[in-house]
Amino acid sequence: MIQLLEGGTYLVNGTELVEPAKAAAQGLPAPEEAAKQTMAYNILRDHNTSGNMEKLQIKFDKLTSHDITFVGIIQTSRASGLEKFPVPYVLTNCHNSLCAVGGTINEDDHMFGLTCAKKYGGVLRSGFNRKTRYRSLQNSCCL
Repeated sequence: MIQLLEGGTYLVNGTELVEPAKAAAQGLPAPEEAAKQTMAYNILRDHNTSGNMEKLQIKFDKLTSHDITFVGIIQTSRASGLEKFPVPYVLTNCHNSLCAVGGTINEDDHMFGLTCAKKYGGVLRSGFNRKTRYRSLQNSCCL
C-alpha cells in the first residue's frame, strides 16, 4: 500500500516512519539538524566552495555515470566543444548483462564509452561477463 505523506518524515531503523511532530519525543534531532546528517548534505557540504550552505557553489573533483546516462552526457559535451574531460570521469557499464544474453543497443553504448574514454581521457569500468565476445574489451579497460 502506498501512503502519501505531506511534509517530511523520519525513517528509523530502515522500517519505521516517524512524523516530525513526534520526533523529539523519540529522541530524534530537529529536521534542520537531521538534514545535516544525510549523505546528500555531506556531499554538498564537502564540494561547496562558497562556505555558505545557503548559497552553494559546487565543484566536484571527479564524475561517474553509467551506460544509460554517459552517452547523452558525452554527446552534449562534444556538441559544446569538449576536447578533454576536465576532471577524472569514470564511465561504468552496469547494464552489461543485457549484452551477455544476445546483445542490445547497450553493446553500442559500451563501445561508444570505450572510444570516448580513450579520446577524452576518461576511464571505462567494464563489468562484461568473461564468457561474452567482449572479453577483449574488458581486458582493455582501466580500473
